[in-house]
Amino acid sequence: MKKTLVLLLALFSINAFASDQDEAIHQELRQALGLIESSINSGDYDKMLPVFSKDFRATPITQEFIKGKEEVSPYFHSWFGPDKFLKKLTISFTPDVETEFSADKTWGVVYGKGVEKYQLSDGRSYDFATRWTATVVLEDGHWKIRTIHMGTNFTDNPLLNEARNAFKKALYGAGAGGLLAGLGLGFLLWRKKRKSA
Repeated sequence: MKKTLVLLLALFSINAFASDQDEAIHQELRQALGLIESSINSGDYDKMLPVFSKDFRATPITQEFIKGKEEVSPYFHSWFGPDKFLKKLTISFTPDVETEFSADKTWGVVYGKGVEKYQLSDGRSYDFATRWTATVVLEDGHWKIRTIHMGTNFTDNPLLNEARNAFKKALYGAGAGGLLAGLGLGFLLWRKKRKSA
């Protein structure tokens, strides 16, 4: 009985330690995600580089490819800034689940949803709902983001919806214009016929 109790206590201690260890990892990864958000939202892109792996790879919403963390800041500066058509990007990440770790706790996968708000130089803004998947690795004693891929629904997004609405308006406008032109032409032909009679 005593041996069973000791064994149960030992197992409970091991599970509690593993659970505490996992929570510490999850907390580190939450902080990394928060740092990426604040870095992008403030436009201080270099601030997030320490949470990326030395072999970082990324595919952002534009579907360009970023190979290495040295390409991160140039990517953002090429798209966003006070002198660019895209003035500012505000981003938020919401994981669907806690990171799923490998058995040896050296890497993990996490995924979730996000919102990317684009502010244009002409004052317009668009909110894109995104989905993302990231791989994280244990590197030099810290958890780093190794890969991230982002995408949006190309059949349902603000730009496509705006284009659809503009097309509908143009179609209705053309239809109304055609109807008026037809009525006008019909009226002229009717007058001409009446005069000749």
